[in-house]
Amino acid sequence: MDYNVNLQLENKSEAYALNQVGRQANATVWQKSGDTVILASVVYDETEFGSDEFLPLTVQYVEKTYAAGKFPGGFFKRETKPSDFETLTSRIVDRALRPLFPKGFAHPIQISIIVFSVDAESDLQVLALNAASAALYLSDIAINTSVTGVRVGKVEGEVIFNPTMSQLLNSTLDVFLAGSKDDMLMIEMRTQGSEIMEVLDSNVPMVDPMIDPAFMGSNITKHSENAMPEDELITVLEQTQAILKVSNELYEKEFTPFCKEVATLELLTSTINDDILAYITANHLEEVDSAINQMAKSERSSALRAIRKEIVSKNEAFEESDVKKTLEKVKRERVRSQIINDRVRADGRGLTEVRPITIETNVLPSAHASCLFTRGQTQALVILTLGGSKDAQMYETLASKQTQNETFMVHYNFPGFSVGEPSPMSAPRRRELGHGNLAKRALESSLDNPSHTMRLVSEILESNGSSSMATVCGGYMALRAGDIDMSATIAGVAMGLVVEDDKYAILTDIMGLEDHDGDMDFKVTGSKDGITALQMDIKLGGVSLKILKEAFYQAREGRSQIIDIMDEAEAKIELNEGALPSGDLFTINPERIAEVIGQAGKTIREIIEKFEVGIDIDKKLGHVKLSGKSKVNVQGARAHIESIVSKEPAKKIEYNVGDVVDGIVKRIVDFGAFVELPGGVDGLLHISKVSDQRVNKVSDVLSEGQSLRVEIIEFKGNKISLDRAK
Repeated sequence: MDYNVNLQLENKSEAYALNQVGRQANATVWQKSGDTVILASVVYDETEFGSDEFLPLTVQYVEKTYAAGKFPGGFFKRETKPSDFETLTSRIVDRALRPLFPKGFAHPIQISIIVFSVDAESDLQVLALNAASAALYLSDIAINTSVTGVRVGKVEGEVIFNPTMSQLLNSTLDVFLAGSKDDMLMIEMRTQGSEIMEVLDSNVPMVDPMIDPAFMGSNITKHSENAMPEDELITVLEQTQAILKVSNELYEKEFTPFCKEVATLELLTSTINDDILAYITANHLEEVDSAINQMAKSERSSALRAIRKEIVSKNEAFEESDVKKTLEKVKRERVRSQIINDRVRADGRGLTEVRPITIETNVLPSAHASCLFTRGQTQALVILTLGGSKDAQMYETLASKQTQNETFMVHYNFPGFSVGEPSPMSAPRRRELGHGNLAKRALESSLDNPSHTMRLVSEILESNGSSSMATVCGGYMALRAGDIDMSATIAGVAMGLVVEDDKYAILTDIMGLEDHDGDMDFKVTGSKDGITALQMDIKLGGVSLKILKEAFYQAREGRSQIIDIMDEAEAKIELNEGALPSGDLFTINPERIAEVIGQAGKTIREIIEKFEVGIDIDKKLGHVKLSGKSKVNVQGARAHIESIVSKEPAKKIEYNVGDVVDGIVKRIVDFGAFVELPGGVDGLLHISKVSDQRVNKVSDVLSEGQSLRVEIIEFKGNKISLDRAK
């Protein structure tokens, strides 16, 4: 492969072969970084043309398992539906590149990103974005700005740009920033919490069928600072923006000589009928303002539809489609003007005001825990289900050699009725996966020593903006309603932005109208001390760090207001004692684990049967995880285990062939009896040795608990054979 461009970037290098494969596409790049090889292509249809102002862009990021020398998992041995990671990566690339397209671009366009070879240390999301951006920059579409991505980690207090995957695993921070040389376009951020990544290890022996093999395998514990102060994050973003400027200038310098000649493409021009605009301005502004002030989307749409029908009925020369387009323009301008000039929003709120909030917990009697969180006309019912390690979600990553377990899940559902639309419920789409992932990242770093597998499900019952942030707030309350310890109260708020010329306004807790007609959707989650996760999408083509700083501080004020309300509701929580399972996580000396397990798992089986609990033990770290339906039984099992390891370890007794000792018959089986010898060691007394005479049933001669003098006659590995002492 002839690599036309070789780039040395911050802590990484990338090489590109341009338009050498897939040459029927408008542009392709073959990207190599380490042992990772990615092909990105751009294809658009110049003959088709959209009918509205929505950009018909589709981004597909696809991982091939052969890239890591693996077969696809499951029954079908070929790649099928995309994994969550593939879907979320496609979404990241889409959000970063969408602002680049010229206004009115309505040709269907497909960006495909395929991973052909993978290096375990490569950041596939950063590479995917860079490859897609390079292909788009080289194509004949009139885009003369490159976009690159930078990931930021923090290991042992040191900020690292473009960390390896090994470094990121031990990082307390994960920031993904995409931007041009002048502006930030997309941000994904989270703090990484006290999370146990459980890896299946088939080489670890099972001591009992109820012990989950995942917890018996190798474990990686990650500790977190839980939340990052705004000032510290702003410093990181400033440094990252400087790196983006350098990398994009390098991209544009190196790729410009290979760019295709720009094609002449028709752009969608949105023309407004001046006569209709004048008529609406003269006769219907008050009605438009009244419609804007309708809180619900369905009510607002009905009011605008009624105005449209009235105008058409009185003016036969006006086309209804033109009236609809003009009304939409007038509505947008009125919304933005009211915010910029009057500093008042459509629902009468000030710029920093949060909508009224109500919180009800444990509204579902049979669920482990639940919360109905309502903010304005956005309502999320969040349900918590608790389980053991066997309930964890198994998954694979492309570069990993072992299956991993996800023990904290957040699933977000957005049915059509929540916005008054008659659409059927279906499988989660990209947006739903993205919102669920954002809520997960917001909450997981504040989980305090989780002893359960946890699944949060957010059912959006009503939506008028910020449903993902309602999921974060409701998710925290559901966790607390399930008696899950959290290191801090976590809330989320969606921020908006309206920019007109040199004026701008930052909005706290945006509703759907402000999201649709505004210039930014900026979701910030965290505690009163700092940020745990954020997600920013910009519609302007970029946002300055100055505005971003103001948004951070304003979001902190809004978040604090919400947290105060949540803290009041938390103090009133009544647990679903009848439905709520119990769990515990504690640590013992790893050297004493053998005593808890017992010979062939005998002791741990007795604990499981006596207390009706599940027990997971990490032999390396000494972590013991208990789960059960009864809190009393879980506490009893912990006390029993701690009593075992608190005793002086029994002195090991060395036995030799010919030793005669007194034992106790512990278990009778068809082929003999197991006799416990001093020191807790078992030996087998075969049926042929039970008596001098032939015996058909051992129980005819011996009974469990009976004292018996026996002689050691043979050792077979760790097994001891016995005879009755003469």
